[in-house]
Amino acid sequence: MGGSPSYTYPKRLPLVRFFWLSESIRKNPIPYHRQFFSEYGDTFSVKIGKKKYVLLSRDKEVVKHILQKNQKNYKKSKIQTDFLSKYLGNGLLTSQGECWRRQRRLIQPAFHKSKMVQIVKLIDRTVNKEVETMHEGQGIDPYPLMNTLTFKVVANSLFDVKIAPSTLERLQSIIEQIQAFLVKEIRLPHKRWWFKLIGETARHKQLAQESRDIIQSIIEQRKEEDVRREDLLDLLLDARYEDTGEPMEMEQLIDEISILFVAGHETTANALTFTLFLLAEHPEIQERVYEEVSGLDWDNSSSAHHLRALPFTRAVIDEAMRLYPPAWITDRENLEDDEVAGFSIRRDTLIGVSFYELHRNPDYWDDPERFEPKRFLDGLPAKSAEAYFPFGAGPRMCIGMGFAISEMLLVVTAIVLKFRLSSAGSTVQFNPLITLKPVDLKIDWTLR
Repeated sequence: MGGSPSYTYPKRLPLVRFFWLSESIRKNPIPYHRQFFSEYGDTFSVKIGKKKYVLLSRDKEVVKHILQKNQKNYKKSKIQTDFLSKYLGNGLLTSQGECWRRQRRLIQPAFHKSKMVQIVKLIDRTVNKEVETMHEGQGIDPYPLMNTLTFKVVANSLFDVKIAPSTLERLQSIIEQIQAFLVKEIRLPHKRWWFKLIGETARHKQLAQESRDIIQSIIEQRKEEDVRREDLLDLLLDARYEDTGEPMEMEQLIDEISILFVAGHETTANALTFTLFLLAEHPEIQERVYEEVSGLDWDNSSSAHHLRALPFTRAVIDEAMRLYPPAWITDRENLEDDEVAGFSIRRDTLIGVSFYELHRNPDYWDDPERFEPKRFLDGLPAKSAEAYFPFGAGPRMCIGMGFAISEMLLVVTAIVLKFRLSSAGSTVQFNPLITLKPVDLKIDWTLR
């Protein structure tokens, strides 16, 4: 008879030390992650119980292995699936296995480049309308502006139809309340029983149902109108499963639209806020963006055409997402025993990947703390290109990447053409929740 498998794990962070620091880590884990990577290496472990290990990594080989090379042996953890699905349904972000693959194949064509041309027109129209309402001022935090703008972009791109402002505001409020509560549930697992006892869990489930009712009423109104608008809702209604030729049922359609609202607005708002702040802090880079965008004839060509003529502006956005990736961390659990970066790990090992630290790992990036957009202009060196994942990697890479990049280019363009941004003396602060959320980044806005 063969002996039991022999497992090996990366250098271990003592559990006592982890628990001693747990409250501070809960509030902001990023400084501690950097400290631990410095002390224990680019992948380290924490042993929980007799057999359970948790790994955290900023090693590109680990990332490529679990997200790309051997991704079939890895699933998202319960944090990313069970907790989110309670409130957001079983859409692309929360589903696993064959259910996810079936949905991905169904929805992917809606985000094809050929379909995005019409969607970009809807995005551009919303962006210009929102930027027109913005005023100059001192010490203005861009995040509330970007959060409202990106929500309206998602809403108008999904539903190119006039929706009562009060309805949109209610939907936005519900989604933000649910996201805030999700963070509490994830970060305070020992209090979940209390949240249930005092009715917080039930209240947020009721809010989730209210948002689903709003979305369903919009869908039903569209079906009754029987008018094509060439928005994302039309594309999702047109989608058919390969095996049956049937469309999505109403509940599944609502699940996917709920996910698009959550995944499609806050992450982009975060990225835009950091981008605008960095432009304000680096006026020479901002002026180069202005020269690039002001040199185009925006009145006589399509927005989609112009987006291909903005290489430096795109490099600025890419560099901002390198320094401050909206999806700053992810995790996976292995279904079977595996060999990862020379370590032999037991099944059900939780592996966290810090994209924030991976994007700043000095082994892969020259002068990693510096904001230097030109590094993206001539093509990243291989060591860096293999360590850049602002939208994830592998089959589960963000389906809305093209949508998000188009939106960010249009927003930065519209704002830089109207305003000169300058530093208000604030420093970068953020709150690493489910996404990397900027906090109180004040800048001065002056009309050009």
